[in-house]
Amino acid sequence: MRVASYCTTFLKPEMLHIYRQITGLRRWETFVVTKESQCEELFPMPEGGVEVLPKVKSHFVRRFWLKYVKKEPPIVYRGEYGVLAGLLERRKVDLMHVYFGHTGVHLLPFLKRWPKPCVVSFHGMDVQTRANDPSYEGRLRELLETVTLVLARSDSLLERLLALGCPPEKLRMNRTGIPLESFPYRERVKPADGAWRLVQACRLIEKKGLDDALHAFAAFRRVHPEATFTIAGEGPLLGALERMRDELGLGESVRFAGFLKGADLCALYHEAHVFLHPSRITADQNQEGVPNAMLEAMATGLPVVATLHGGIPEAVRDGVTGVLVAERDREGLAAALLGMAEEEGRWRAMGAAAAADMAANFEATAQVAKLEACYDEALKMR
Repeated sequence: MRVASYCTTFLKPEMLHIYRQITGLRRWETFVVTKESQCEELFPMPEGGVEVLPKVKSHFVRRFWLKYVKKEPPIVYRGEYGVLAGLLERRKVDLMHVYFGHTGVHLLPFLKRWPKPCVVSFHGMDVQTRANDPSYEGRLRELLETVTLVLARSDSLLERLLALGCPPEKLRMNRTGIPLESFPYRERVKPADGAWRLVQACRLIEKKGLDDALHAFAAFRRVHPEATFTIAGEGPLLGALERMRDELGLGESVRFAGFLKGADLCALYHEAHVFLHPSRITADQNQEGVPNAMLEAMATGLPVVATLHGGIPEAVRDGVTGVLVAERDREGLAAALLGMAEEEGRWRAMGAAAAADMAANFEATAQVAKLEACYDEALKMR
């Protein structure tokens, strides 16, 4: 059995969870279909494991006829439809897995005509509608009706997809797993000198709540002046966050470590005491699924201070593996951090419980097996 894993860009650095899922398949053979190959050194694939769709030069008259006379969608009049159909036939594909809802919307004209089953997975930002494209929501709803199964990373995303009209019998949970061997548990000791080490790892974008994190840390540091906060990641808000750090007088106590992966990221977690992640929904309805960096940190035994947002409460048990406060509640975040520092027994117990929860609910092999079961089901349904 062979599944084509379609991802428009394979692969952006923040999409490690998709790489793990694709390369973790055991019973199903797979290869990647993409328009653009990136970061090959970060995400190596075997020979023949990535098919880059060529850019097609269509004849002007034929393109004009398809676009303006036949009123065909871009995927047809630009020639992508035929190229993709030929590729899937040549590789003898049984099923296609489309990563991200907006990619599925782009491929909708193809999926409506392709005779084989297809699943599409939603990961967070791709449940957004688009204010500048009034037709987008209608096409998104049509996608949910068209594909064989619809996968989502969290209950909150499943609820959003139901609200968009997805038939409930098509919905399946598709949690992305954590390779526990890469993020082993480490028991930690409370810093005797008050030098608490906080960490957040994420893309530097609005929904991650990094400005709230900096303000909460500033309040925490007034009580624990030796504390430090490391932010690992890259993104468009770096300059603004550096300015905010300086305006808050945090100086060298806040370090921007850049994008880290693998052993380097695990080492950062092992040196830390608390993982901070105050995500929030944005004006354009961008939201989290379940943040992978948070899961990795919890696997190493880090308790979490985060927000009641998206899929976070599905991974963090408030009062058991971390503390959850309302979105944008900077005072609540600071109080949660201070509470952890004051109660060593509670802090240690939360870290141990976090690691145990990750082993029970987010282990990679088990999650890949559930994904392959979805593939089996889709194949029988179509």
